[in-house]
Amino acid sequence: MNSIKIQSGATKMVAHRGLSGIELENTNASFIAAGNRSYYGIETDVHKTSDGKFVVFHDDNTGRLCDTNLSVEGTPFETLRGLTLTDREGHKDRADAVIPTLREYIRTCKRYEKIAVLELKNAFEKEEIRAICDEITEEDYLANVIFISFSFENLVFIREFYPAHPVQFLTEKYDEELLIRLPAHGFDIDIEYTELTEERVKAFHEKGISINCWTCDDKAFAQDLVKWGVDMLTTNILE
Repeated sequence: MNSIKIQSGATKMVAHRGLSGIELENTNASFIAAGNRSYYGIETDVHKTSDGKFVVFHDDNTGRLCDTNLSVEGTPFETLRGLTLTDREGHKDRADAVIPTLREYIRTCKRYEKIAVLELKNAFEKEEIRAICDEITEEDYLANVIFISFSFENLVFIREFYPAHPVQFLTEKYDEELLIRLPAHGFDIDIEYTELTEERVKAFHEKGISINCWTCDDKAFAQDLVKWGVDMLTTNILE
C-alpha cells in the first residue's frame, strides 16, 4: 500500500493527520510515514490535557479510535498515554498506537524537515497559546510551523505574540466576506476543497490570500485544484 501520486506542480502537499491513508491518523507512525515521503508539510491537531500537557489527537473524545471513551481535555496525560488505539486493520495491540505529545510531533517534523501544519483544535486561552508556542520554540522549530484553526480568536492570539507568523483560518464554507476579513488581519485560508472554484481561487489570490484546502483524496479534483493554482493541498493519501 502506498500513496497515490499526482502531478502537484507548484502546489505544496500536506499529509492530513500524518499519512493517515496508510497509517493510523495522528500517531507517530503516520507522521514518520509522511516524513519519509515528499510531502511539504504534516498536519495534526493539538489539545491540552487536564493536567496541562499538550497532545495531538483529532477528536474531543477517544471513543472513535479505542475501546475507552474519554474526554481528551478532561483526562490527565498518563491516562491518555496508557490507551492503545485501534489501528487501520482493527488491531488493538500495536505498541506504537498511542496518543503522541506535541513535542514528539514537532521532533518528527524537524527530523524530516517538514513544515508542521498545526491545528489549534478548540478555543484556547491566550496563555495556553503562548505555552504551545513556547514548547515549540524550545524545540527550535517555531519558524517552521503554520498555525490553522476554526477559531479566529486563536489566530489573533498567535499574531499578538508573533505579528508576522503564518496562520490560516479554517472554514467549511466560502463567503465573500472572507475576502475582506482575512486581509484585514493578514490571515491566509484553509478551506474545504469542494468550496473552491477557479474563480474563487483567483479572487483569494487577488486579495493576497494564500490558499490551503482540506481534505482532498479525489485525484481528478486535486488536479483541478493544482491547475487553478491552490498553494497547498491537504490530503490523506495523495502525494
